[in-house]
Amino acid sequence: AVCSVRTVMSDPEMGWVPEPPAMTLGASRVELRVSCHGLLDRDTLTKPHPCVLLKLYSDEQWVEVERTEVLRSCSSPVFSRVLAVEYFFEEKQPLQFHVFDAEDGATSPSSDTFLGSTECTLGQIVSQTKVTKPLLLKNGKTAGKSTITIVAEEVSGTNDYVQLTFRAHKLDNKTHELFPLHLQDLFSKSDPFMEIYKTNGDQSDQLVWRTEVVKNNLNPSWEPFRLSLHSLCSCDIHRPLKFLVYDYDSSGKHDFIGEFTSTFQEMQEGTANPGQEVPKAPWENPEGGLVADHITMQWDCINPKYRDKKKNYKSSGMVVLAQCTVEKVHTFLDYIMGGCQISFTVAIDFTASNGDPRSSQSLHCLSPRQPNHYLQALRTVGGICQDYDSDKRFPAFGFGARIPPNFEVSHDFAINFDPENPECEEISGVIASYRRCLPQIQLYGPTNVAPIINRVAEPAQREQSTGQATKYSVLLVLTDGVVSDMAETRAAIVRASRLPMSIIIVGVGNADFSDMRLLDGDDGPLRCPKGIPAARDIVQFVPFRDFKDAAPSALAKCVLAEVPRQVVEYYASQGISPGAPRPSTPAVSPSPSP
Repeated sequence: AVCSVRTVMSDPEMGWVPEPPAMTLGASRVELRVSCHGLLDRDTLTKPHPCVLLKLYSDEQWVEVERTEVLRSCSSPVFSRVLAVEYFFEEKQPLQFHVFDAEDGATSPSSDTFLGSTECTLGQIVSQTKVTKPLLLKNGKTAGKSTITIVAEEVSGTNDYVQLTFRAHKLDNKTHELFPLHLQDLFSKSDPFMEIYKTNGDQSDQLVWRTEVVKNNLNPSWEPFRLSLHSLCSCDIHRPLKFLVYDYDSSGKHDFIGEFTSTFQEMQEGTANPGQEVPKAPWENPEGGLVADHITMQWDCINPKYRDKKKNYKSSGMVVLAQCTVEKVHTFLDYIMGGCQISFTVAIDFTASNGDPRSSQSLHCLSPRQPNHYLQALRTVGGICQDYDSDKRFPAFGFGARIPPNFEVSHDFAINFDPENPECEEISGVIASYRRCLPQIQLYGPTNVAPIINRVAEPAQREQSTGQATKYSVLLVLTDGVVSDMAETRAAIVRASRLPMSIIIVGVGNADFSDMRLLDGDDGPLRCPKGIPAARDIVQFVPFRDFKDAAPSALAKCVLAEVPRQVVEYYASQGISPGAPRPSTPAVSPSPSP
């Protein structure tokens, strides 16, 4: 989830796919590529494991928005993960780049891990395209000769993504070069990985992908990967691409095996050596021996040093492009303009742990001076969601209270006390129903969340059966404490993850919200008690206390940041395209009040 802090460990031994963050409508996205030079060593024996953390000054506070991967044992890192930022011409957008050593699992800069930082505005970077600045220590002095370079590139309008799969055959064994011929079979083989670079307009090379390491293997098959056409070649299919193959070394001094060049047009059309038969690695044949596989393309992997020195040198192996597919990825705006509505439902915690509403200490206190946290969250989040719902009517439920007339505990009652029609007119109607409901109920317990999730999942399941992108459900849960029915809630979320549905949980008060963070799925896929994983991450948890001193827009921006991505992710996984764009209709003036 966007609002949590996570370090992505990403040396070549660990494959990763950088996912672009959700994008706000109307913004331009700028991709920032970062490299550093001459970073300080924290001790004389080891080089740092650098990571760059990007912060944006927003609503009078510095907020982390992105971070690079971690590169091991490297004092001049070139990071392959892009830092995507929304650019607004009308805003100053101050940025900070903090470089720290992520050795021993550090996730943020501290006095022990801090390597330097710099500050500038996004406008400065965009206007200059490329900025190199010295890194400064916390005392304001330069961190030796350490520098950071930021290159900006505006993302074009294409939505194409590329799925690529590479493998190699008979690569040079760099490990064997260290030993006499009679000892070579006693030692392991190379641990190959590959890097892909695109050539910029100034003829410099920009890293765009680094595969994982395949251990002890001269015939590696690297994992398929997916990246935007913009990231791969800046949407220029004729742009030169350079492929470098290395033998991984834990010291960071990787041995060069060989290289080749191509273009995306060549890769897509298979113009070089089209349709040749290339043997697969022996282990890919269940019966042993070499088998043939019809491939897209192949290249000789050339080591220029060997080519120039060895008379009979042919190549250092062969690299095969086994898959090259292009897919059209629709945007959130495509679905919204195609008629998809955001169906917004509210669920409010009325358990006794909130405190007696008549007390000024209660989280449900209705003070004439200051709206309580429940009301603040309703206004800020709901005020944005209602713009994407055509009828502006929102179901609103409560849970954990004894309700009239029999005062039995309910975990999914309509706060307007109309079970046949729980909808309220606009967010102002939800707030009015909340105020009328509070004096009529008895706060009780327990904090059971599964019933309301299952209730909202019912219309989402009906929407799924239509096979169309017409209505996506968003459930906003406002709660003050620990979930009582954790097992049932996990199961409900796992089921909902296969439906057109997202869940936003705002934690109110100062309780222990560790269970909520577990539901968020940031530490790995959420699983139900039976071990079945969620199909996708649909939960976003945010503690309101983190935003109590921030502008109201900060909470809404944080909790809604992932919804566009989740909408696109769901419909794309189902192979559902947006509907035809809706024709514009003239606004209808509301009738005057009687």
